[in-house]
Amino acid sequence: MLEPDDERRGRRDLADTLKQLRKAAGLSGERLAARAAMSQSKISRIESGRSLPSVSDVERLMKALDVPPDAQQDILTVARAANVDYVSVRASARKGIWRRQAEIKALCESSKSVRHFLPAIPSGLLQTADYARAALTPVIEGNPARDIERAVRTRLDAQSVLDDESRQFHFLLTEQAVRIKRASSAVMVEQLRHLAEVSQRPNVDLAIVPSSELVGASPLNIFVVYDERLVTVEIFSGSVALRDYRDISYHLNVFDYFRERAVSENDARRLLSSVADEFMRGPD
Repeated sequence: MLEPDDERRGRRDLADTLKQLRKAAGLSGERLAARAAMSQSKISRIESGRSLPSVSDVERLMKALDVPPDAQQDILTVARAANVDYVSVRASARKGIWRRQAEIKALCESSKSVRHFLPAIPSGLLQTADYARAALTPVIEGNPARDIERAVRTRLDAQSVLDDESRQFHFLLTEQAVRIKRASSAVMVEQLRHLAEVSQRPNVDLAIVPSSELVGASPLNIFVVYDERLVTVEIFSGSVALRDYRDISYHLNVFDYFRERAVSENDARRLLSSVADEFMRGPD
């Protein structure tokens, strides 16, 4: 996981390496494009560093260039590192946490299918204003200050992506995610009712893994899979973006494992109603 300067250097090194391999093979950009079944413009963008090749792109290029197997492994290691982005919480705060919300909206708008794995908290796309305000307010020392109200407004604006019924949204939560008391009981009840309402949208699959279900794997991190091209993983110190097809495939397998053990539709709504009743009966 790299900070921006190291990340840019890794991508530049990958671009330079691929360009040198093409020249060493005595191939023009057009000839390499034909061999690798890519456009010449894509080859040019990759070699100039304007476009980051996926790991599968690099594999195709090395096959077209007849790169020896041991050299391939070294280059693939560089490619996989270049396809990992790390953005720290502090870097997000410096840019404005609201910008992160706008980026999430843009990613959703460029995807046909979005899968959210939510072991600890509902997605920002599912949050009410009061719940989002509580979730975005720093409470741990070292968590940087942020413009809370602007972040809340941007988070609520991002929820408009759910209105596009040509896109499918899959929200997979654990029961713990809806039970953790992030705000007053009244806010929690409102949030749970909102989840039940959103679950009835035709393009939304909202599922919950009950705490009574036997689960052999550990739900460690929040992650989102955009189509089958990108995974973003949330950790305490920031977020990681993964583009290696093997990482994407693994996270899809994780999602499917927990989804098979979850309840949805009326069963999920009954669970949400039951938890809401507990909040209503309990102390504020």
